[in-house]
Formats: sequence, C-alpha cells, structure tokens
Amino acid sequence: MRLRHIEVFHAIMQVGTISGAAQVLHISQPAVTKVLQHAELQLGMPLFERVRGKLYPKPEAHRLFAETEKLNRDLQGIRRLAASLKGRAVETVRLVSTPTIAVSVLPVGMTAWRRDFPETRCELATHHTSEIVNALRLGEADLALSLQDPRHPGIVAEPIAHGLLTVVAPSGTWSAEECKRPISAEDLSGELIGLADRDPLGEMVVAACEAQGVQPVFRTVVQTYQIARSLVEAGAGTAILDPFTAASAAPNKVQCRQWSPSIPVHLYLLTASHSPLSHGARELANCIGATARACLETT
Repeated sequence: MRLRHIEVFHAIMQVGTISGAAQVLHISQPAVTKVLQHAELQLGMPLFERVRGKLYPKPEAHRLFAETEKLNRDLQGIRRLAASLKGRAVETVRLVSTPTIAVSVLPVGMTAWRRDFPETRCELATHHTSEIVNALRLGEADLALSLQDPRHPGIVAEPIAHGLLTVVAPSGTWSAEECKRPISAEDLSGELIGLADRDPLGEMVVAACEAQGVQPVFRTVVQTYQIARSLVEAGAGTAILDPFTAASAAPNKVQCRQWSPSIPVHLYLLTASHSPLSHGARELANCIGATARACLETT
C-alpha cells in the first residue's frame, strides 16, 4: 500500500464513512473513493463491507490497521514536523523520565533550563526504563532519565549525578547523634515499607540485607518510590530509597541516614546511540544534572 492509501484507509477505519473520511482529510468524497478502490485493487481483496452508505471493516482490514498504525502515526508526525519547519517553529525537545526523577528532580531542573530557553517547546512523559529504551530506539524521545543503566547496545547511558542508598524514617525515630551515623540492616526496626517485586532498587535492598544476615519483612509493599516516601512522611514506617527521592521528602516529617555499607545510586542520561542531542536538549540534561547534584549537597 502507498502512503496515501494508508492515510485514507486509517481515516475510514476511524470514522466509518467515505464522507467522514473526506472531511477528516480535507479532500473530496470521490477522491477518497478512488484511493480506496485503488488500494483494494492493489491488495487484490475488498477491505470493507458496503451496507447502506456505511463501511464495515472485514477481518483483513482490522489486521492491516494494526500493522499500519505506527506507520500512519509516523506519517502524521512527518507532516507536523514539515509544517513546523515551514512556519519556522522553534526546536522541540522530547524528554522521557522514570516517575521517581520526574517528581524529585525534574521540576527544578526544568525551571532553571526554561530561563535560557523560553521559546523552546518541551514534551515531557514518564515511563519505566524498559519502555524508555523502546521510545529512544523508535525515535519517539530525544533523551531520557533513569536510575538504571539498561545496558542496551543501542542506548548510551551517561551518569550525570550520583548519591548513596538512603534510609528514610518518620521524624523522631532516631536521635540527633544517630542521624549522623550510617545505619545497617541489623539496626532497622519498626514497620518496613518495601518496593514491588522485580524493582531493581527493591532487589538491591533485599540483597544488601541478606548479605548482612538479615531477612527483611515488608508488610506494606508499594509500586513507586514516591508512594513509599509519602507513607514515611505520614508516619507509616521506614523505607530504603534512592537519594533523590529521599532528598525530596519533607524535612520536617522525615529523618534520613545513609545505608551501611554504602551503595551508590546513579542518575543516568539515556540517549539513542545514533541520535546526537541538540543544543537545547543537551542544556536541559545539564540543568537536570546540576539540580540533582545540588539537591544531594543540601541534604
């Protein structure tokens, strides 16, 4: 199928009529009919049942729609890009982050960057690291942030900040002297808030405890680091978290101690190996890295 065939086919699949597709595509109804007929002729089979002016897709049409959906999105993206270039629109930076960094570091870093790039369009999204890798490889994002190095041959992982694994407890749990010292697994007490199975940080915590001969018991298990932090702030228990989430906790509600023995946690800038960053994207990464390092220095 040609690109024009795909565009018309998708419009018909979405609205169900020739007239509706014509309105969506801003072309005449005879033009839609002609393109559809040509597509079916090329494929050697009808794609729709014609019933009282409406088109009902055959099973083959549904399969074709699923296979061509990304191509149609890419075509629309190319057209939007062409329109932007024609209108001399400013650069667009597409950033994807894991939820933890999006909440703890990104807002301040983004605000600092915006002062120097007031006109640049920035699209922000959150995904888990596996989804981030796909977005970068497919060209759906320019840069990404994660606490994991995905170790993927098509992805460059550049550490831009690092801190240490941190234990966060409700205010009043430890004395001022205790807060100055690291804490080991055997010194943990009270309710422990755990992270979901297969979470890399959660697995690191369990392995660190078991290395000290301690089998941690988590009666509360959460999906995200932000929920764990919020539970600690509410007094529900103690959590072992990345340093960036710990640094973003309300200081009047929590106490923080470094884990012993020390375990480093890195913030990575992820990019596709075949796609160098634009000036605006690189400066955004620099601002985020500086923000992350600064927030750890103040804790």
